[in-house]
Amino acid sequence: MQTDDIRNNGNREREERLRRARKNRRRTSVIGVGLAMLGCLVFLVAVMYGGMTLYERMTQHDGDAEPAAVTGDGEAGQDSVEAISGAVVYSQAELDEMISQAVTQAQDAEADRILDGIKEALSGGTTTVETLRPYYPDDIVVVSGGRFHFVPINRELKLNQLDVANLNILENGEYQYLTDGQVTSHKGIDVSSHQGDIDWKQVAQDGVEFAIIRLGYRGYGSEGKLVEDTKFEDNIKGASAAGIKVGVYFFSQAITTEELMEEANLVLEKIAPYKIECPVVYDVEKTSKDGRMNNISVEERTQLTALFCQTIQAAGYKPMIYHNTEMGALMIDVAALEDYDKWYACYSDQMFYPYEYKIWQYSDKGRVAGISTDVDLDISFAPLWE
Repeated sequence: MQTDDIRNNGNREREERLRRARKNRRRTSVIGVGLAMLGCLVFLVAVMYGGMTLYERMTQHDGDAEPAAVTGDGEAGQDSVEAISGAVVYSQAELDEMISQAVTQAQDAEADRILDGIKEALSGGTTTVETLRPYYPDDIVVVSGGRFHFVPINRELKLNQLDVANLNILENGEYQYLTDGQVTSHKGIDVSSHQGDIDWKQVAQDGVEFAIIRLGYRGYGSEGKLVEDTKFEDNIKGASAAGIKVGVYFFSQAITTEELMEEANLVLEKIAPYKIECPVVYDVEKTSKDGRMNNISVEERTQLTALFCQTIQAAGYKPMIYHNTEMGALMIDVAALEDYDKWYACYSDQMFYPYEYKIWQYSDKGRVAGISTDVDLDISFAPLWE
């Protein structure tokens, strides 16, 4: 019995110790939770105090200025811009008026500059067309029939890549074209019976590399007879013997395909005995008021030109088309004839014609040794015989 009492007393003591331990743990837990809650409260108070302080400082910025008004799309209104930045603010109407005035002033200044430029150019002897061209870089400006024409440049065609800065004009008036400071052009002339008898050896000694010789032409009037140039045989033989590369041209006034083929066949017949290293040229020009081709349409003139070139090419020669600015801009369809090389005539020191050309006839007043009269001067920008 005593052993049981001792055992029971020990059990009661252990239970009392466990009870006190559990009570201590609950007290500690409560204290921990209380301390955590107190810490959070202090943190929240600190954040609120800091926020209020920051707000007060912001609202007191720049004195007592009112906060910026906010528009419906969330952007500061016009008054806020002036309050914050101090910049001068204009209404939309005021801004539009200022822009209008600035545009007018700029236009007036530009107009004065253009007028002064035109006045200076004309006073210096520049022609009206040459004066206008720089102001219309996207057009070919040409006079025809007493009127000025502004023809839009077709930039899808092969364009002239020549740079007038590379043009070298000698003291005797001859032109050269330079590439990297070296002469890359070739000196040429074109001749007909108008030049009379020619000493071709002297011509060659004067540096002429090629000659385009007139083979013939079609006459005026309703009949339009074919005429062979009276100096053709002498010129082609003399030039060839002197070592000058030769080509030929025919001055056409064909107005039907039958007449055109008559001209082409005459050319092929006459050049057959000779070595023709340069192009065979179709000379299409607007002539005097009696010119047979003057009144046909652009389409008809273009078709006849193409037919000549096709016929010459089929015979194994290199066809070429001769034209000036008026013809190239107004009287043939250069897009339809783009496959054929061009010989461009313009007596100027400006390379304003936009489309590609292989020969430039730049003067009809040239002087060459061995020729007693004025002669047309030409340069090619690459060898015509390659």
